[in-house]
Amino acid sequence: MSYNLNKISANKQDLKTSEMLVPAILHASDDLLPNDETLAQIENLGKDQRLFRHIATMSDVHSKKGRKVPTGSVVATANSLLPQINDTAPNCGMRLIKTNLTDAEMTPEMIDKLFKELVSVVPTKKRMGTVIPFNLVVEICRKGLAPVLEHFKTRTKNELQNTFSKGNFFRNEAVSNSDIFNAIPKLFLYIGKYRLGILGAAGNHFLDLMKISQTIDKEKAEKFGLFPGQYVFLMHTGSGLLGQYASYMFTPKKKEHLSQRIILKLGTLFFKSQLRKVYSNVAKKVAGHKNLPEFLGYDDMSLEGKMFMTSHKAAANFGFANRSVITHNLDMALEKVFGKQIELDLLYDTTHISIEKENHYGKDVWVHRNGSVRANGPKRMKDHALFSETGEPVFIPSSMSTPAYIAVGTDENESTFFSAPHGTGRRKKLKDDAAKNKSELFAKMEKHKVKLYNAKSKGVVLQDSSYYKDVEEVIGGMVENKMVDIVAKMEPVAVLMY
Repeated sequence: MSYNLNKISANKQDLKTSEMLVPAILHASDDLLPNDETLAQIENLGKDQRLFRHIATMSDVHSKKGRKVPTGSVVATANSLLPQINDTAPNCGMRLIKTNLTDAEMTPEMIDKLFKELVSVVPTKKRMGTVIPFNLVVEICRKGLAPVLEHFKTRTKNELQNTFSKGNFFRNEAVSNSDIFNAIPKLFLYIGKYRLGILGAAGNHFLDLMKISQTIDKEKAEKFGLFPGQYVFLMHTGSGLLGQYASYMFTPKKKEHLSQRIILKLGTLFFKSQLRKVYSNVAKKVAGHKNLPEFLGYDDMSLEGKMFMTSHKAAANFGFANRSVITHNLDMALEKVFGKQIELDLLYDTTHISIEKENHYGKDVWVHRNGSVRANGPKRMKDHALFSETGEPVFIPSSMSTPAYIAVGTDENESTFFSAPHGTGRRKKLKDDAAKNKSELFAKMEKHKVKLYNAKSKGVVLQDSSYYKDVEEVIGGMVENKMVDIVAKMEPVAVLMY
């Protein structure tokens, strides 16, 4: 099917078919538009009468196997929670860690030595990561990042205050152990004991060493403590198996592996929740929606809705915990390699998969972000000492061998519900020089003077720059749409990825 789009501006278009109850605003130029499969998913989403005002999609919007809604989508609802909008990976996200290292210390030899150590201490795919006590698992679910910092005595500066929601999706809400046990089976929590500190084998999760090549907004860069020649680490990872299983409980989605089906069955079979009867109704709804075009939803004031949100927030807190433990292990690796403590300072840790209550167009709504980041301007960040002056940090990576950008949200981005892309997204048509195997990929990486480490998966070839949209075109559209202001440009130096 061919879709007719109404062009609003060079980088913004409107999709509204006869079957859609709300329009979709695509924040993309003609060259960055998604394929028809993705547009069909957007059209199907627009048929839902529970959506508020419009659908917003980012320039990196694209469909994914087994998902009903494309990555790079943002929708709002008045009082409905729609778990199928989001991927089953709550708080998959990124964090950027500043260092005080420059070329004087970061020689090619030291970078190679460091990343060979990181291959060992920051596993990409492993059954067991950094093991923690069960009581800490529950504390993370209840309180988020703070118990992790206390347990590991982490040394990274500004880690709590510069994490989204101060590292806790429950914020000031009082949550008891019973609240957690009533929403998540203990089996899933026990699995969480062993799964922190793992980068992940999914898609493009990575740990990159990058170098600031240019400060574009010098005033904001100075406020952030960024300068040309500075080395920083950019990390992309999620909430691991705990996040997946907690999401599968409430979301109709085909399980991709036999192990997922077995663990989910065992966990829910022996689920000793006081809300067991409530979950039995949830399980019936989940089973009944697996092959339906409509989206499963929960009323936000119902016991089902509250149970889902407790599970979602608790599991999402594990995303912050995972990135913090990886940062702690990075800190230890740096000290081992350099023979001294290296200063680490968190610029920001932000989420790509979230459901948040926010005010838009004068109404309190649930904003579902799927593969997109919140990008508040200074006014909406008024409670943060630094970001109230700059706007909320946004990181836009492209491929493993092309530049990335540090940006900040603006006060003029209401049409996206104050959101931004979390990357550049896949090309509709590959470039002619696309790497077809690992040998070709490593040759291209060497040409770009970027070192790739680990790279054990066959799918790592798909992270070649030829598979991704042009980052400069994406950034240009974001600026034209007043989504963000650009602060600094980074160049990749070394990449750790599965």
